[in-house]
Amino acid sequence: MAQFTYIVKETDKELTVKELLKRNFHFSSRLLTKIKQQDLAKLNGQSVRGWMSPSPGDKLTVTLPEETSDFPPEDIPISVVFEDESLLVINKQPGFVVHPTKGKPNHTIANGIAKKSADEGQSYKIRFANRLDMNTSGLLIIAKNGFVQEQLIRQMKAGITEKKYLAILDGCIDDDYGTVNAPIGRPDPNEVERWILPTEKGGFDSITHYHVLKRFSKGYTLAEISLETGRTHQIRVHMASIGHPVTGDHLYNNGDPFLYRKLHGDYRRIEGEEEKSTSKYIDRQALHAYQLSFIHPITEKKLCLEAPMPNDMEEMIKRISM
Repeated sequence: MAQFTYIVKETDKELTVKELLKRNFHFSSRLLTKIKQQDLAKLNGQSVRGWMSPSPGDKLTVTLPEETSDFPPEDIPISVVFEDESLLVINKQPGFVVHPTKGKPNHTIANGIAKKSADEGQSYKIRFANRLDMNTSGLLIIAKNGFVQEQLIRQMKAGITEKKYLAILDGCIDDDYGTVNAPIGRPDPNEVERWILPTEKGGFDSITHYHVLKRFSKGYTLAEISLETGRTHQIRVHMASIGHPVTGDHLYNNGDPFLYRKLHGDYRRIEGEEEKSTSKYIDRQALHAYQLSFIHPITEKKLCLEAPMPNDMEEMIKRISM
């Protein structure tokens, strides 16, 4: 279990233990309640009575509550990029949803992590700090306690976290650099698709930057993509909206004759193979989260992590380079 220690300063006098924990560790009210209920805050080795006010020089020690997940363990390969007592970062393979849903109740990344942790004698609640679509591969962060998850989400909202993706796109993009600034929303709550949707109709501000790395004569572009915002399907929607959808994307590059108009406000639908890639080169959307940097919530050191391009995208690049 994670533990924090703080020596009370002269400037801290008249502050309660609760106020010190909130100010110095940014613990949420929910976490503070658990700490108090489980007697996990100690002042000079003694239990904290109520939320007493300590004296300068006192040693405040807090242990985070131990929690576990109830995901059934399944034998799903987990590729570890980084791991310590507080964090796990993996290179997610495509074809798996992150955690169980109504439509996919098992065989998820969470089930694979549950087996990994059980095999290694670890016990923690699996908390995802970011998300990747089922058929997107790349870096995925798992926090091993609520405090770490909260701090990582706080960093993401503040724009401290840097995420970069590699994408193979249909068509050759003319400009080497570009930005798509268009709100994204979900016009039909019963459907998974997101579209360009004005903010007055429920869309959320969304900004995507792209950098062309290579153009291919067969009509494709390899691009590095970074996000200022983190909306569901953001890269897929934004790149499709400018006429360069992610290759193999079954939702936003599926041969639907109304697709471009749907992306811009005409939400007519056609029936089709919605779970099937339309590319002859790759069996899923060619999108990979390959770089991630953030401040470790415990050590406060910057982590810069990378996951190499997966084999299926490398193979596609070989084929379209011929």
